Amino acid sequence: MKILSRLGTLMRYTVAYAAITHCAAEYIGDFVVCKGPSMEPTLYSNNVLLTERLSKYWRSYQPGDIVIAVSPINASQFICKRIVAVSGDQVLIEKPSPIEAEYSGAKTKKPVMTKDYVPRGYIWIEGDNKGNSSDSRYYGPIPVGLVRSRVLCRIWPISEVTGL
Repeated sequence: MKILSRLGTLMRYTVAYAAITHCAAEYIGDFVVCKGPSMEPTLYSNNVLLTERLSKYWRSYQPGDIVIAVSPINASQFICKRIVAVSGDQVLIEKPSPIEAEYSGAKTKKPVMTKDYVPRGYIWIEGDNKGNSSDSRYYGPIPVGLVRSRVLCRIWPISEVTGL
């Protein structure tokens, strides 16, 4: 009987701690492991980031913020990108043209530059490594509702701990 009582107490504490941990990660902030080269040289693959979810209630997202968002292409993945523009801002979009231009005998794709405005309730995100990043230049602005959290700092590797 004593063992069952101790087991019941252990289960109550386990459930309480699990609930507190879940709520803290869901509503306050959590740790994220960055994967892929899209944010180099600011962030590298396997960097561990500390993120927060509270500031969105008293401060809107601003250009320069690094955010973790649900991928608009694959909802089961998260992406780490920098906000370049917010609602109402004008963005200059550089997309490769399907028309090939000839420069000094070599055929290359000539980029097409277009201007657009970010609609209300959306943000424009891009990776710092423009040559190796799938971002708003390809899928357009994303709804602010897809943003999961804002990056506060890099905490791993320890030799590179820094606020972002």
